[in-house]
Amino acid sequence: MDPLGARSQFVDIQNLPTWQQQLDEDGEETPPEQSDSLLSQQAFPSPFPFRPDINRKIILFCGDIALLNCTAILNTSNESLNDKNPVSDSVHQLAGPELQDELLKLKGCRTGEAKLTKGFNLAARFIVHTVGPKYKAKYRTAAESSLYSCYRNTMQLAVEQSMASVGLCVVSTAKRGYPLEDATHMAFRTVRRFLENHGNSLETVVFAVSDTEERLYRKLLPLYFPRSEQEERACLPLIPADIGNSEGEPVVPERQIRIAEKPGTLEDDSEEESLESDLGQVGNHAFARMEGDVDKQRKQILQGQMSEAAIHKQHQRNYNRWLCRARAEDLSDIAALKALYQTGVDMCGRTVMILVGRNIPVTLIDIEKALLYFIHVMDHITVKEYVMVYFHTLTGEHNHLDSNFLKNLYDIVDTKFKKNLKAFYFVHPTFRSKVSTWFFTTFSVSGMKDKVRYLDNLQQLFTCIKPEQIDIPPFVLEYDARVNGPYHPSQSSSL
Repeated sequence: MDPLGARSQFVDIQNLPTWQQQLDEDGEETPPEQSDSLLSQQAFPSPFPFRPDINRKIILFCGDIALLNCTAILNTSNESLNDKNPVSDSVHQLAGPELQDELLKLKGCRTGEAKLTKGFNLAARFIVHTVGPKYKAKYRTAAESSLYSCYRNTMQLAVEQSMASVGLCVVSTAKRGYPLEDATHMAFRTVRRFLENHGNSLETVVFAVSDTEERLYRKLLPLYFPRSEQEERACLPLIPADIGNSEGEPVVPERQIRIAEKPGTLEDDSEEESLESDLGQVGNHAFARMEGDVDKQRKQILQGQMSEAAIHKQHQRNYNRWLCRARAEDLSDIAALKALYQTGVDMCGRTVMILVGRNIPVTLIDIEKALLYFIHVMDHITVKEYVMVYFHTLTGEHNHLDSNFLKNLYDIVDTKFKKNLKAFYFVHPTFRSKVSTWFFTTFSVSGMKDKVRYLDNLQQLFTCIKPEQIDIPPFVLEYDARVNGPYHPSQSSSL
Protein backbone atom coordinates (compact mmCIF):
# COMPACT_ATOMS: atom_id res chain seq x y z
CA MET A 1 0.00 0.00 0.00
CA ASP A 2 1.33 3.46 -0.85
CA PRO A 3 2.34 5.24 2.40
CA LEU A 4 0.70 8.40 1.10
CA GLY A 5 -2.58 6.59 0.69
CA ALA A 6 -2.61 7.43 -3.02
CA ARG A 7 -3.43 3.91 -4.13
CA SER A 8 -7.13 4.78 -4.24
CA GLN A 9 -6.39 7.58 -6.71
CA PHE A 10 -5.00 5.25 -9.36
CA VAL A 11 -6.89 5.28 -12.64
CA ASP A 12 -7.97 2.04 -14.31
CA ILE A 13 -7.40 2.57 -18.03
CA GLN A 14 -10.01 -0.10 -18.77
CA ASN A 15 -12.62 2.40 -17.62
CA LEU A 16 -11.39 5.21 -19.89
CA PRO A 17 -13.06 5.71 -23.29
CA THR A 18 -10.91 4.95 -26.30
CA TRP A 19 -10.38 7.54 -29.02
CA GLN A 20 -12.78 5.66 -31.29
CA GLN A 21 -15.45 5.62 -28.60
CA GLN A 22 -15.14 9.38 -28.14
CA LEU A 23 -16.46 9.92 -31.66
CA ASP A 24 -20.02 9.80 -30.36
CA GLU A 25 -19.20 12.25 -27.58
CA ASP A 26 -17.29 14.77 -29.71
CA GLY A 27 -19.28 14.39 -32.92
CA GLU A 28 -17.69 14.64 -36.34
CA GLU A 29 -16.50 18.20 -36.74
CA THR A 30 -15.60 19.04 -40.31
CA PRO A 31 -13.39 22.14 -40.40
CA PRO A 32 -15.63 25.02 -41.51
CA GLU A 33 -13.21 26.27 -44.15
CA GLN A 34 -13.38 22.94 -45.98
CA SER A 35 -16.37 22.24 -48.23
CA ASP A 36 -17.54 18.78 -49.23
CA SER A 37 -17.14 19.63 -52.91
CA LEU A 38 -13.52 20.64 -52.41
CA LEU A 39 -12.76 17.53 -50.40
CA SER A 40 -14.36 15.26 -52.97
CA GLN A 41 -12.05 16.63 -55.64
CA GLN A 42 -8.94 15.50 -53.77
CA ALA A 43 -7.80 12.33 -55.45
CA PHE A 44 -4.73 11.56 -53.32
CA PRO A 45 -5.18 9.18 -50.36
CA SER A 46 -4.54 10.20 -46.78
CA PRO A 47 -1.15 9.12 -45.37
CA PHE A 48 -3.02 8.35 -42.13
CA PRO A 49 -6.17 6.48 -43.22
CA PHE A 50 -9.09 5.59 -40.97
CA ARG A 51 -8.06 2.55 -38.88
CA PRO A 52 -10.62 1.66 -36.18
CA ASP A 53 -8.36 -1.14 -34.92
CA ILE A 54 -5.66 1.42 -34.12
CA ASN A 55 -8.11 3.99 -32.76
CA ARG A 56 -9.36 1.44 -30.24
CA LYS A 57 -5.83 1.33 -28.82
CA ILE A 58 -5.62 5.10 -28.30
CA ILE A 59 -6.80 6.91 -25.16
CA LEU A 60 -6.58 10.65 -24.46
CA PHE A 61 -6.39 11.18 -20.70
CA CYS A 62 -6.39 14.55 -19.01
CA GLY A 63 -4.73 14.03 -15.65
CA ASP A 64 -1.63 12.84 -13.81
CA ILE A 65 0.23 10.14 -15.75
CA ALA A 66 1.63 8.76 -12.46
CA LEU A 67 -1.87 7.58 -11.53
CA LEU A 68 -2.36 5.36 -14.60
CA ASN A 69 -2.30 1.59 -14.13
CA CYS A 70 -0.58 0.99 -17.49
CA THR A 71 2.11 -1.64 -17.78
CA ALA A 72 4.53 1.27 -18.11
CA ILE A 73 4.38 5.07 -17.99
CA LEU A 74 6.77 7.58 -19.53
CA ASN A 75 8.70 10.05 -17.39
CA THR A 76 10.41 13.03 -19.01
CA SER A 77 13.65 14.16 -17.36
CA ASN A 78 17.11 15.55 -18.05
CA GLU A 79 20.45 13.89 -18.81
CA SER A 80 21.12 13.35 -15.09
CA LEU A 81 17.62 11.94 -14.52
CA ASN A 82 16.96 14.44 -11.72
CA ASP A 83 14.90 17.06 -13.52
CA LYS A 84 12.27 19.02 -11.60
CA ASN A 85 9.07 19.25 -13.63
CA PRO A 86 5.40 18.49 -12.84
CA VAL A 87 5.45 15.05 -14.48
CA SER A 88 8.71 13.89 -12.93
CA ASP A 89 7.86 15.30 -9.51
CA SER A 90 4.57 13.39 -9.39
CA VAL A 91 6.18 10.16 -10.59
CA HIS A 92 8.90 10.35 -7.91
CA GLN A 93 6.45 11.27 -5.16
CA LEU A 94 4.16 8.31 -5.82
CA ALA A 95 6.86 5.77 -6.72
CA GLY A 96 8.75 6.32 -3.48
CA PRO A 97 12.45 6.76 -2.59
CA GLU A 98 13.47 3.42 -4.15
CA LEU A 99 13.09 5.00 -7.59
CA GLN A 100 15.79 7.58 -6.91
CA ASP A 101 18.17 4.83 -5.74
CA GLU A 102 17.62 2.85 -8.95
CA LEU A 103 18.09 5.93 -11.15
CA LEU A 104 21.53 6.47 -9.64
CA LYS A 105 22.54 3.04 -10.97
CA LEU A 106 21.61 4.05 -14.54
CA LYS A 107 24.29 6.78 -14.54
CA GLY A 108 22.25 9.21 -16.57
CA CYS A 109 20.51 9.08 -19.92
CA ARG A 110 21.43 10.76 -23.19
CA THR A 111 19.02 12.91 -25.15
CA GLY A 112 16.68 10.76 -27.22
CA GLU A 113 17.41 7.58 -25.26
CA ALA A 114 14.90 5.66 -23.14
CA LYS A 115 15.80 3.69 -20.00
CA LEU A 116 13.65 1.35 -17.93
CA THR A 117 13.15 1.04 -14.18
CA LYS A 118 10.59 -0.65 -11.94
CA GLY A 119 7.43 1.21 -11.00
CA PHE A 120 7.83 0.55 -7.27
CA ASN A 121 4.75 2.03 -5.50
CA LEU A 122 3.05 3.12 -8.72
CA ALA A 123 0.20 1.18 -10.27
CA ALA A 124 2.43 0.94 -13.37
CA ARG A 125 4.83 -1.99 -13.35
CA PHE A 126 7.57 -0.05 -15.15
CA ILE A 127 8.72 3.53 -15.73
CA VAL A 128 10.39 4.52 -18.99
CA HIS A 129 12.68 7.53 -18.54
CA THR A 130 13.54 9.66 -21.55
CA VAL A 131 15.30 12.97 -22.20
CA GLY A 132 13.78 15.40 -24.67
CA PRO A 133 15.93 17.82 -26.69
CA LYS A 134 16.55 21.47 -25.95
CA TYR A 135 14.99 23.36 -28.84
CA LYS A 136 16.77 26.04 -30.80
CA ALA A 137 15.51 27.16 -34.20
CA LYS A 138 19.08 27.06 -35.51
CA TYR A 139 19.32 23.34 -34.70
CA ARG A 140 15.73 22.38 -35.44
CA THR A 141 16.65 19.27 -37.46
CA ALA A 142 18.66 17.79 -34.60
CA ALA A 143 15.87 18.55 -32.12
CA GLU A 144 13.27 16.84 -34.34
CA SER A 145 15.41 13.71 -34.68
CA SER A 146 15.97 13.56 -30.92
CA LEU A 147 12.31 14.01 -30.07
CA TYR A 148 11.40 11.29 -32.57
CA SER A 149 13.91 8.99 -30.86
CA CYS A 150 12.32 9.65 -27.45
CA TYR A 151 8.92 8.36 -28.56
CA ARG A 152 10.27 5.67 -30.86
CA ASN A 153 12.62 4.20 -28.25
CA THR A 154 9.83 4.26 -25.66
CA MET A 155 7.49 2.34 -27.94
CA GLN A 156 10.26 -0.09 -28.88
CA LEU A 157 10.93 -0.81 -25.20
CA ALA A 158 7.24 -1.45 -24.66
CA VAL A 159 7.15 -4.05 -27.42
CA GLU A 160 10.45 -5.69 -26.43
CA GLN A 161 9.22 -6.07 -22.85
CA SER A 162 5.84 -7.41 -24.06
CA MET A 163 3.93 -4.58 -22.41
CA ALA A 164 0.19 -4.53 -22.95
CA SER A 165 -0.19 -0.80 -22.34
CA VAL A 166 1.96 2.30 -22.12
CA GLY A 167 1.19 5.83 -20.94
CA LEU A 168 2.93 8.69 -22.77
CA CYS A 169 3.39 12.12 -21.24
CA VAL A 170 4.32 15.27 -23.17
CA VAL A 171 8.10 14.96 -23.52
CA SER A 172 8.66 18.60 -24.52
CA THR A 173 8.73 20.44 -21.16
CA ALA A 174 8.66 24.22 -20.88
CA LYS A 175 12.32 24.18 -19.77
CA ARG A 176 13.37 22.57 -23.03
CA GLY A 177 11.56 25.16 -25.11
CA TYR A 178 10.19 22.82 -27.78
CA PRO A 179 7.08 24.31 -29.45
CA LEU A 180 4.15 22.29 -28.14
CA GLU A 181 2.31 22.05 -31.46
CA ASP A 182 5.39 20.85 -33.36
CA ALA A 183 6.14 18.36 -30.60
CA THR A 184 2.56 17.06 -30.68
CA HIS A 185 2.73 16.41 -34.42
CA MET A 186 5.95 14.46 -33.87
CA ALA A 187 4.45 12.40 -31.04
CA PHE A 188 1.30 11.48 -32.97
CA ARG A 189 2.96 10.53 -36.24
CA THR A 190 5.66 8.48 -34.49
CA VAL A 191 3.12 6.51 -32.44
CA ARG A 192 0.80 6.06 -35.44
CA ARG A 193 3.58 4.67 -37.65
CA PHE A 194 4.86 2.42 -34.88
CA LEU A 195 1.41 0.93 -34.26
CA GLU A 196 0.99 0.35 -37.99
CA ASN A 197 4.34 -1.39 -38.42
CA HIS A 198 5.17 -2.99 -35.08
CA GLY A 199 2.29 -2.55 -32.66
CA ASN A 200 0.33 -5.80 -32.92
CA SER A 201 1.21 -6.81 -29.36
CA LEU A 202 0.37 -3.41 -27.83
CA GLU A 203 -3.21 -3.14 -26.62
CA THR A 204 -3.37 0.43 -25.33
CA VAL A 205 -1.45 3.70 -25.73
CA VAL A 206 -2.55 6.50 -23.40
CA PHE A 207 -1.64 10.11 -24.15
CA ALA A 208 -1.64 11.77 -20.72
CA VAL A 209 -1.92 15.55 -20.85
CA SER A 210 -2.59 18.53 -18.59
CA ASP A 211 -5.52 20.91 -18.90
CA THR A 212 -3.46 23.33 -20.99
CA GLU A 213 -2.29 20.60 -23.37
CA GLU A 214 -5.59 18.77 -23.81
CA ARG A 215 -7.16 21.26 -26.26
CA LEU A 216 -4.25 21.01 -28.70
CA TYR A 217 -4.06 17.23 -28.43
CA ARG A 218 -7.78 16.89 -29.07
CA LYS A 219 -7.47 19.21 -32.08
CA LEU A 220 -4.55 17.35 -33.70
CA LEU A 221 -5.47 13.74 -32.88
CA PRO A 222 -7.98 13.44 -35.77
CA LEU A 223 -5.22 14.28 -38.27
CA TYR A 224 -3.30 11.13 -37.39
CA PHE A 225 -6.09 8.97 -35.94
CA PRO A 226 -9.27 9.83 -37.91
CA ARG A 227 -12.31 8.08 -36.43
CA SER A 228 -14.30 7.85 -39.64
CA GLU A 229 -13.79 8.22 -43.37
CA GLN A 230 -15.52 11.59 -43.22
CA GLU A 231 -13.12 12.81 -40.53
CA GLU A 232 -10.23 11.44 -42.59
CA ARG A 233 -11.29 13.49 -45.63
CA ALA A 234 -11.92 16.59 -43.54
CA CYS A 235 -8.49 16.46 -41.90
CA LEU A 236 -6.49 15.62 -45.01
CA PRO A 237 -5.79 19.27 -46.01
CA LEU A 238 -4.61 20.02 -42.46
CA ILE A 239 -1.90 17.35 -42.33
CA PRO A 240 1.57 18.95 -42.44
CA ALA A 241 3.61 18.53 -45.61
CA ASP A 242 6.46 17.01 -43.60
CA ILE A 243 5.31 13.67 -42.13
CA GLY A 244 8.68 11.91 -42.13
CA ASN A 245 9.42 8.51 -43.63
CA SER A 246 7.49 5.25 -43.27
CA GLU A 247 8.40 5.14 -39.55
CA GLY A 248 7.59 8.81 -38.92
CA GLU A 249 11.29 9.66 -38.62
CA PRO A 250 12.33 13.12 -39.87
CA VAL A 251 13.85 12.98 -43.35
CA VAL A 252 16.90 15.10 -44.09
CA PRO A 253 17.34 15.32 -47.90
CA GLU A 254 21.05 16.10 -47.60
CA ARG A 255 21.60 12.82 -45.79
CA GLN A 256 19.50 10.52 -47.93
CA ILE A 257 22.35 9.54 -50.23
CA ARG A 258 24.39 8.41 -47.23
CA ILE A 259 21.71 6.45 -45.46
CA ALA A 260 20.50 4.41 -48.42
CA GLU A 261 20.35 0.72 -47.52
CA LYS A 262 22.20 -0.40 -50.65
CA PRO A 263 24.32 2.28 -52.33
CA GLY A 264 24.32 1.98 -56.09
CA THR A 265 20.84 0.47 -56.41
CA LEU A 266 17.78 2.23 -57.73
CA GLU A 267 14.68 2.52 -55.58
CA ASP A 268 12.07 -0.07 -56.36
CA ASP A 269 8.54 -0.55 -55.17
CA SER A 270 9.08 -4.27 -54.72
CA GLU A 271 10.84 -5.22 -51.50
CA GLU A 272 11.01 -8.79 -52.70
CA GLU A 273 12.93 -7.78 -55.81
CA SER A 274 15.37 -5.72 -53.77
CA LEU A 275 16.06 -8.76 -51.62
CA GLU A 276 16.52 -10.89 -54.71
CA SER A 277 18.93 -8.44 -56.33
CA ASP A 278 21.12 -8.53 -53.20
CA LEU A 279 24.56 -7.07 -54.02
CA GLY A 280 24.19 -7.34 -57.77
CA GLN A 281 25.09 -3.69 -58.38
CA VAL A 282 28.29 -4.03 -56.35
CA GLY A 283 29.62 -7.09 -58.13
CA ASN A 284 28.80 -10.70 -58.91
CA HIS A 285 32.25 -12.19 -58.55
CA ALA A 286 33.05 -14.63 -55.75
CA PHE A 287 34.91 -12.10 -53.59
CA ALA A 288 32.10 -9.52 -53.67
CA ARG A 289 29.41 -12.06 -52.83
CA MET A 290 31.55 -13.90 -50.24
CA GLU A 291 30.26 -17.26 -51.45
CA GLY A 292 33.50 -19.08 -52.22
CA ASP A 293 34.24 -20.50 -55.68
CA VAL A 294 31.19 -19.72 -57.83
CA ASP A 295 32.34 -21.99 -60.68
CA LYS A 296 32.65 -24.90 -58.28
CA GLN A 297 29.17 -24.19 -56.89
CA ARG A 298 27.65 -24.06 -60.37
CA LYS A 299 29.24 -27.39 -61.14
CA GLN A 300 27.79 -28.86 -57.95
CA ILE A 301 24.36 -27.50 -58.78
CA LEU A 302 24.53 -29.08 -62.24
CA GLN A 303 25.44 -32.37 -60.57
CA GLY A 304 22.52 -31.97 -58.17
CA GLN A 305 24.76 -31.17 -55.23
CA MET A 306 24.24 -27.63 -53.95
CA SER A 307 26.88 -26.35 -51.57
CA GLU A 308 25.99 -25.66 -47.97
CA ALA A 309 26.51 -21.93 -48.53
CA ALA A 310 24.19 -21.92 -51.54
CA ILE A 311 21.51 -23.86 -49.67
CA HIS A 312 21.77 -21.46 -46.74
CA LYS A 313 21.49 -18.43 -49.00
CA GLN A 314 18.48 -19.88 -50.81
CA HIS A 315 16.81 -20.58 -47.46
CA GLN A 316 17.59 -17.04 -46.28
CA ARG A 317 16.00 -15.54 -49.41
CA ASN A 318 12.90 -17.66 -48.89
CA TYR A 319 12.60 -16.59 -45.25
CA ASN A 320 13.04 -12.93 -46.23
CA ARG A 321 10.12 -13.26 -48.62
CA TRP A 322 7.92 -14.55 -45.80
CA LEU A 323 9.16 -11.77 -43.49
CA CYS A 324 8.32 -9.11 -46.09
CA ARG A 325 4.79 -10.51 -46.39
CA ALA A 326 4.44 -10.67 -42.60
CA ARG A 327 5.32 -6.99 -42.27
CA ALA A 328 3.00 -5.93 -45.09
CA GLU A 329 -0.19 -7.83 -44.25
CA ASP A 330 -2.86 -6.88 -41.72
CA LEU A 331 -2.59 -9.58 -39.05
CA SER A 332 -4.74 -7.90 -36.41
CA ASP A 333 -7.29 -10.75 -36.46
CA ILE A 334 -4.57 -13.26 -35.54
CA ALA A 335 -3.12 -10.92 -32.90
CA ALA A 336 -6.58 -10.62 -31.30
CA LEU A 337 -6.49 -14.32 -30.43
CA LYS A 338 -3.73 -13.65 -27.86
CA ALA A 339 -2.27 -17.05 -28.61
CA LEU A 340 1.34 -15.83 -28.86
CA TYR A 341 2.88 -13.09 -26.75
CA GLN A 342 6.07 -12.06 -24.98
CA THR A 343 6.31 -11.91 -21.20
CA GLY A 344 9.32 -11.47 -18.86
CA VAL A 345 12.58 -13.42 -18.56
CA ASP A 346 13.55 -16.78 -17.06
CA MET A 347 16.07 -17.46 -14.30
CA CYS A 348 18.90 -17.09 -16.83
CA GLY A 349 17.65 -13.73 -18.13
CA ARG A 350 16.36 -15.15 -21.43
CA THR A 351 13.20 -13.77 -23.08
CA VAL A 352 10.09 -15.87 -22.45
CA MET A 353 7.51 -16.34 -25.21
CA ILE A 354 4.05 -17.73 -24.41
CA LEU A 355 1.98 -19.97 -26.71
CA VAL A 356 -1.60 -20.68 -25.58
CA GLY A 357 -2.97 -23.78 -27.29
CA ARG A 358 -6.62 -23.21 -26.40
CA ASN A 359 -6.58 -19.81 -28.11
CA ILE A 360 -5.74 -21.30 -31.53
CA PRO A 361 -8.95 -22.15 -33.40
CA VAL A 362 -7.18 -24.14 -36.11
CA THR A 363 -10.35 -24.97 -38.03
CA LEU A 364 -11.48 -21.34 -38.19
CA ILE A 365 -8.35 -19.26 -38.84
CA ASP A 366 -6.23 -18.75 -41.93
CA ILE A 367 -3.26 -21.01 -41.16
CA GLU A 368 -0.98 -19.15 -43.54
CA LYS A 369 -1.73 -15.86 -41.76
CA ALA A 370 -0.97 -17.60 -38.47
CA LEU A 371 2.41 -18.58 -39.86
CA LEU A 372 3.03 -15.00 -41.00
CA TYR A 373 2.07 -13.69 -37.55
CA PHE A 374 4.47 -16.10 -35.86
CA ILE A 375 7.32 -14.89 -38.08
CA HIS A 376 6.36 -11.24 -37.56
CA VAL A 377 6.34 -11.51 -33.75
CA MET A 378 9.33 -13.81 -33.36
CA ASP A 379 11.81 -12.31 -35.85
CA HIS A 380 13.29 -9.70 -33.49
CA ILE A 381 12.97 -11.98 -30.42
CA THR A 382 15.09 -14.77 -31.87
CA VAL A 383 18.20 -12.65 -32.43
CA LYS A 384 19.19 -13.64 -28.88
CA GLU A 385 18.54 -16.63 -26.61
CA TYR A 386 14.91 -17.25 -25.69
CA VAL A 387 12.59 -19.92 -24.29
CA MET A 388 9.00 -20.85 -25.13
CA VAL A 389 6.21 -21.91 -22.78
CA TYR A 390 3.36 -23.81 -24.41
CA PHE A 391 0.16 -24.16 -22.37
CA HIS A 392 -1.61 -27.29 -23.60
CA THR A 393 -4.22 -26.71 -20.91
CA LEU A 394 -7.81 -27.60 -21.89
CA THR A 395 -7.06 -27.82 -25.62
CA GLY A 396 -9.47 -29.69 -27.86
CA GLU A 397 -9.21 -31.37 -31.23
CA HIS A 398 -9.91 -28.06 -32.97
CA ASN A 399 -6.84 -26.53 -31.28
CA HIS A 400 -4.26 -29.05 -32.46
CA LEU A 401 -1.93 -27.86 -35.21
CA ASP A 402 -1.26 -30.36 -37.97
CA SER A 403 2.23 -31.90 -37.93
CA ASN A 404 2.69 -30.95 -41.59
CA PHE A 405 2.08 -27.30 -40.69
CA LEU A 406 4.63 -27.49 -37.86
CA LYS A 407 7.15 -29.15 -40.16
CA ASN A 408 6.55 -26.44 -42.78
CA LEU A 409 7.02 -23.74 -40.14
CA TYR A 410 10.23 -25.33 -38.91
CA ASP A 411 11.58 -25.48 -42.46
CA ILE A 412 10.71 -21.86 -43.25
CA VAL A 413 12.01 -20.02 -40.18
CA ASP A 414 15.49 -18.60 -40.06
CA THR A 415 18.31 -20.55 -38.42
CA LYS A 416 18.36 -18.11 -35.50
CA PHE A 417 14.91 -19.43 -34.44
CA LYS A 418 16.38 -22.90 -33.90
CA LYS A 419 19.82 -21.93 -32.66
CA ASN A 420 18.67 -19.47 -29.97
CA LEU A 421 15.71 -21.52 -28.67
CA LYS A 422 17.09 -22.94 -25.43
CA ALA A 423 14.02 -24.63 -23.95
CA PHE A 424 10.45 -25.49 -24.90
CA TYR A 425 8.31 -25.94 -21.76
CA PHE A 426 5.26 -28.11 -22.49
CA VAL A 427 2.79 -27.37 -19.65
CA HIS A 428 -0.10 -29.73 -18.76
CA PRO A 429 0.64 -32.33 -21.47
CA THR A 430 -1.60 -35.34 -22.06
CA PHE A 431 -0.33 -38.82 -22.84
CA ARG A 432 -1.42 -38.43 -26.45
CA SER A 433 0.33 -35.07 -26.84
CA LYS A 434 3.54 -36.51 -25.39
CA VAL A 435 3.49 -39.36 -27.92
CA SER A 436 2.74 -36.99 -30.82
CA THR A 437 5.51 -34.62 -29.76
CA TRP A 438 8.00 -37.48 -29.38
CA PHE A 439 7.28 -38.72 -32.92
CA PHE A 440 7.48 -35.19 -34.33
CA THR A 441 10.76 -34.24 -32.63
CA THR A 442 12.30 -37.65 -33.39
CA PHE A 443 11.40 -38.14 -37.04
CA SER A 444 10.33 -34.74 -38.47
CA VAL A 445 12.73 -32.14 -37.04
CA SER A 446 16.23 -32.36 -35.71
CA GLY A 447 17.62 -30.68 -32.61
CA MET A 448 14.27 -30.12 -30.87
CA LYS A 449 13.87 -33.31 -28.86
CA ASP A 450 16.41 -32.40 -26.19
CA LYS A 451 14.87 -28.94 -25.71
CA VAL A 452 11.34 -30.13 -24.90
CA ARG A 453 10.53 -30.38 -21.20
CA TYR A 454 7.16 -31.69 -20.00
CA LEU A 455 5.74 -29.95 -16.90
CA ASP A 456 2.65 -31.36 -15.20
CA ASN A 457 2.05 -28.33 -12.98
CA LEU A 458 2.91 -24.66 -12.62
CA GLN A 459 5.11 -25.25 -9.59
CA GLN A 460 7.58 -27.03 -11.87
CA LEU A 461 7.43 -24.09 -14.28
CA PHE A 462 8.15 -21.62 -11.48
CA THR A 463 11.46 -23.35 -10.75
CA CYS A 464 12.58 -22.09 -14.18
CA ILE A 465 10.65 -18.82 -14.45
CA LYS A 466 9.64 -16.67 -11.48
CA PRO A 467 5.85 -16.18 -11.17
CA GLU A 468 6.18 -12.40 -11.44
CA GLN A 469 8.02 -12.78 -14.76
CA ILE A 470 5.27 -14.65 -16.60
CA ASP A 471 1.71 -13.65 -17.53
CA ILE A 472 -0.39 -16.81 -17.31
CA PRO A 473 -3.95 -16.93 -18.70
CA PRO A 474 -6.53 -17.07 -15.88
CA PHE A 475 -8.05 -20.34 -17.10
CA VAL A 476 -4.61 -22.00 -16.82
CA LEU A 477 -4.24 -20.82 -13.23
CA GLU A 478 -7.74 -22.02 -12.37
CA TYR A 479 -7.15 -25.42 -13.98
CA ASP A 480 -3.82 -25.92 -12.21
CA ALA A 481 -5.28 -24.93 -8.83
CA ARG A 482 -8.19 -27.33 -9.33
CA VAL A 483 -6.03 -30.28 -10.44
CA ASN A 484 -2.78 -29.73 -8.54
CA GLY A 485 -3.90 -27.56 -5.63
CA PRO A 486 -3.16 -23.89 -4.92
CA TYR A 487 0.36 -22.65 -5.62
CA HIS A 488 2.55 -21.94 -2.58
CA PRO A 489 5.89 -20.16 -3.12
CA SER A 490 7.53 -22.20 -0.37
CA GLN A 491 6.73 -25.43 -2.24
CA SER A 492 8.30 -24.06 -5.43
CA SER A 493 11.50 -23.05 -3.69
CA SER A 494 11.86 -26.47 -2.09
CA LEU A 495 11.64 -28.37 -5.38
